[in-house]
Amino acid sequence: MSGTRPRVDSPSAASTSSYDGRSGEELAAILSLPRVVVLEEVASTLDVAHGLGERGAPAGTLVVADAQTAGRGRMRRSWRSERGAGVWLTMLERPAGDDALGVLALRLALGLAPALDAFSTSPVQLKWPNDLYVDGKKLAGVLVEARWRGPRLDWLAVGAGINVRAPDGLPAAGLVPGTSRIHVLRAIVPALRGAAAAPGLLGRDELARFAARDFALGQRCVAPSPGVVAGVDVDGALLVDEGARRARHHAGSLILEGEINSSGGSA
Repeated sequence: MSGTRPRVDSPSAASTSSYDGRSGEELAAILSLPRVVVLEEVASTLDVAHGLGERGAPAGTLVVADAQTAGRGRMRRSWRSERGAGVWLTMLERPAGDDALGVLALRLALGLAPALDAFSTSPVQLKWPNDLYVDGKKLAGVLVEARWRGPRLDWLAVGAGINVRAPDGLPAAGLVPGTSRIHVLRAIVPALRGAAAAPGLLGRDELARFAARDFALGQRCVAPSPGVVAGVDVDGALLVDEGARRARHHAGSLILEGEINSSGGSA
């Protein structure tokens, strides 16, 4: 149709695309990565990253898009990824083992939070299992998808969606007006790569740092079970005090009393 932008769904179609004036080759040099694929518009950067993984792309391959038409989060929820309004990306990683997979979303969020503090009006907080909040509103989310070759973990697609500008009509947060997406990438790429490479369960220092940023700690919740949020455990479980019993949850969504469950931006 005349006047519409072409849809770009494959890396081969992205050779002339730029991201805030930077080509994929320039971003790769700036970010010290082996390859950066820049897409103008795509259904989901996660899908592109999986395609690259199947074709043997190296760890550290990054896919960024100016817009996503079908960005996704946990449990198949959608995430609004409007053109130029945020940082929508997926990083391809190939860890040596899968011993950290159960805590990776938490570890990624824990790495992103201090990296984003510099672009936020107040300290970034964390909400189990994969959300980042500012001033009580969702700023960002992460999503990890794994692919296996037999019993061995072959690659991870580490997705992140960060609202640079809060989407209209949603209780969501954005970064400080005028924030450069290139500066955000410079801050968060090392954090994402470091988190993806870290082995094992959460350590004592990580638990302490998560508790210091825990958005829900001490608040009453209605899901995944009614009670008072008591933090997270070394294996990434959400702890909920249900009177005399402390429940441990590895799956589900954390919904606080009075909270409206809404989508705030992809991952």
